[in-house]
Amino acid sequence: MRSSASLKTATLAAVLIAAPLAGAYAAGHHKGGAMDATDPTDMTGPRVEALVEQVQGVHQGIVDARDANTITPAAAERLEMRTARISQAAETIATSDHGRIPSARYHELLRRLDNVDQRLMVETGSGFMVGDGADGGNYPNG
Repeated sequence: MRSSASLKTATLAAVLIAAPLAGAYAAGHHKGGAMDATDPTDMTGPRVEALVEQVQGVHQGIVDARDANTITPAAAERLEMRTARISQAAETIATSDHGRIPSARYHELLRRLDNVDQRLMVETGSGFMVGDGADGGNYPNG
């Protein structure tokens, strides 16, 4: 029985190793046509994925705050619009640069998204306070 399990494991490993290599071989010997062109709207790469995750996180925070009635519907709508504009800008940039976002633009978009997140925290009352109270109080950051 043990040798049968080892044979199955070895066969499975061989198939898993050979399949990607066969695909790479076939792709390398392809002679032009539609398969050579990359889809310019295909947003890929670690920056794009990170930005998409950040946008989704801020969006979920807005939805949660609206559902918990910790922000007004008007404030939620304003924040959603800002988040959507950032997402659209990222898509436009990535589309014009073969699915990538250059470093400087990526950091600019993250900064803008962080500003939306900070505004959400202030709107919900969970933003951190600045000031030591020496002038009569603490003030929300933002």
